Amino acid sequence: MELDFERCYRAVDSRDQRFDGWFYTGVTSTGIYCRPSCPAMTPKRQNVRFFPSAAAAQTAGLRACRRCRPDAAPGSPQWDVRADVVGRAMRLIADGVVDRDGIPGLAARLGYTERHLHRMLRAEMGAGPLALARAQRAQTARTLIETTGLGMAEVAFAAGFGSVRQFNDTVREVFGAAPSELRTAGRRCPAPGGAGTITLRLAYRPPLHAEALLDFLALRALPGVEEVRDGTYRRGLRLPHGAGEAALTPADGHVTATLRLTDMRDLAPAVARCRRLLDLDADPTAVDGTLAADPALAGVVAAEPGIRLPRSVDGFEMAVRAVVGQQVSVRSARTTLTRLLAHLRPPAPGPTGVDQMVRARSRQPGPPDLPAEGAGRADWLRGFPGAEEVLGVPDEVFGMPAGRRETIRGLARAVADGSLDLAPGGDREETVRRLLALPGIGPWTAGYVAMRALGDPDVLLPTDLAVRRGAAALGLPDAPATLDTYADRWRPWRSYAVIRLWRAA
Repeated sequence: MELDFERCYRAVDSRDQRFDGWFYTGVTSTGIYCRPSCPAMTPKRQNVRFFPSAAAAQTAGLRACRRCRPDAAPGSPQWDVRADVVGRAMRLIADGVVDRDGIPGLAARLGYTERHLHRMLRAEMGAGPLALARAQRAQTARTLIETTGLGMAEVAFAAGFGSVRQFNDTVREVFGAAPSELRTAGRRCPAPGGAGTITLRLAYRPPLHAEALLDFLALRALPGVEEVRDGTYRRGLRLPHGAGEAALTPADGHVTATLRLTDMRDLAPAVARCRRLLDLDADPTAVDGTLAADPALAGVVAAEPGIRLPRSVDGFEMAVRAVVGQQVSVRSARTTLTRLLAHLRPPAPGPTGVDQMVRARSRQPGPPDLPAEGAGRADWLRGFPGAEEVLGVPDEVFGMPAGRRETIRGLARAVADGSLDLAPGGDREETVRRLLALPGIGPWTAGYVAMRALGDPDVLLPTDLAVRRGAAALGLPDAPATLDTYADRWRPWRSYAVIRLWRAA
């Protein structure tokens, strides 16, 4: 990625936090790298290098600044919205694919050879997939060290390291301190929720219109899966190694996230999915600047800056919601889904995986055991059922027309057999093409899935009734064809315009 030295240096000199996550500042005289907004004295020009990723700075032999904590900066909005191979790879790495399936698994998901994937990532990010995954492991390890009472061996394996020695070496190299020193310096007590509970801050670029986010999610909340109460959004999660639950509370400059996990190896995927759900890596200044250039939207943008695009933690869940919501109101769709979930309610999560990890210390080192199935706590929210479970639902439970019922089954079969990839790293164009090939799925449904499940920032739903009502309320053309043409001026942020039109309606 090309980084203009003068522009980057001006951002560093002004300590502009809008650029946090876009690039990292390496200071060769001190051997550290920082966020652009680091409050330390601005380094001399001759001592500065700029890097497109934290992994690239680490590869150059620099350690993370202990003052501004660049490893905890918001993610780059570029990789969050881009639909090319590098953007997809970055989203999959954030979801922990390298830790679970290795570089071969990542390359297979993307349809490229390992060598070519490495070459593309090096060119754009300054580091290969292994270095990018290593940087994420280091950040996960630091979070576990500072926010839990886990032993260092448990932290090592939960963060994705293959051995305690590799964990120790990486932490020393990245943070310039031993793991025990980080724990002492952090001075943080484990979260009050007990073992398996972690509380951390999710940074974002201001402004963030938290009320709009919570309103959107509350209106569509499914009992037993999610809820909004007292300014906090809670929901169940289906994670690679087990179940989990997230409680997300917007605050000034960050979102407080309290995660309950049955397996600590799911920390990085849980954080990545929560960030995507709330669109925390977006660049609201760029989005609002484009939309405010249209006089019809300038007023609502000025009144409510920082509107985000609520996404999802589960692509299949969002696709089912889209199909159920075809040509019905949000309330009606919620009622139908609630009835479906009453039949499919999965068992509560089992006892926390921390107990198994502690017992595993007396055996050979290795990943922690998974919790037992079934027994658990009744107060947990559950994740949305998987495709295989939906396929087993009898006709009478669906409570919807036969055609829509078969559409959901066709969708579930495609996800179950792997022919449809609804993960954040999926190919957006190919996924939309395959969705449209399924009976009962048209442009509105495919567009809704692309917008909320795949995170496409440039989707317009011109036939959507609420979009048309919102357009009329703002004095915009409300005929689908005319609105579609008019909306070209909102590119590449038409998905955000849709959210604003919904609010206007």
